[in-house]
Amino acid sequence: MPEPESPTEETPSELTPTGRLRRAALRPSRRQIVVGLLMAVLGFAAVTQVRVAGTDETYAGLREQELIDLLNALSGTRQRTESEIGRLEEVASGLRDETTKRQTALEQAETESDTLSILAGLVPVTGPGTRITINEEEGRIRLASLLDTIQELRTVGAEAIAINGTVRVVAQTSFVETEGGFTIDGERVEAPYVIDAIGEPGVLRAAIDFALGPKKQIKEDGGTIEVRELRAVDIEAVTRRDEPRYALPDQGQ
Repeated sequence: MPEPESPTEETPSELTPTGRLRRAALRPSRRQIVVGLLMAVLGFAAVTQVRVAGTDETYAGLREQELIDLLNALSGTRQRTESEIGRLEEVASGLRDETTKRQTALEQAETESDTLSILAGLVPVTGPGTRITINEEEGRIRLASLLDTIQELRTVGAEAIAINGTVRVVAQTSFVETEGGFTIDGERVEAPYVIDAIGEPGVLRAAIDFALGPKKQIKEDGGTIEVRELRAVDIEAVTRRDEPRYALPDQGQ
């Protein structure tokens, strides 16, 4: 009876190439397992590298139509950005215009307020002008002569007038002749009468000195008059600011 074959001995079918491949697939050796794992790792690394290369920012892998679409998108973004810049510049220009208009209006209002305060005698003022000194030598100065002197100064543009340093002369100023002098806005004044006026000095002087002017009237009253041109005249006297009791501005003014 023949002896059974040893399990370690190869049969003729396993000695063929197909048989060796089948045996390697069914019973891989340790070396084959290690080699297989290495190949799997290398394959994964290769696939990952390809995917990373596909995201290269140089757009080298994009097709022509994809590049065209991308450029169109960038162009649209640029146009929207330029349009927004233009809109913001218009808004900024408008704000600058409004700010300029508002600032100009404020400056104009402040100028008008200052002018009205000066004309109303509400604030002390200083500037070039004249000082007129009237003395009573041989007679008394008449009220008409004093009023004519004030009026001539106003006519040639005197911006501020004060008498004896205590009374500010404005449009509402009242003059009353009294014993030994005058009462001006309730303030008693006596000679010598010193009239300070702010304006063009030469023009103010000429308004007093002309042939038939106040100087002639003062002399006829028995008085003397002296006019000095000054580079700076300080007027500290101010008027009282009374609130109107009856007059109201028209509606809409």
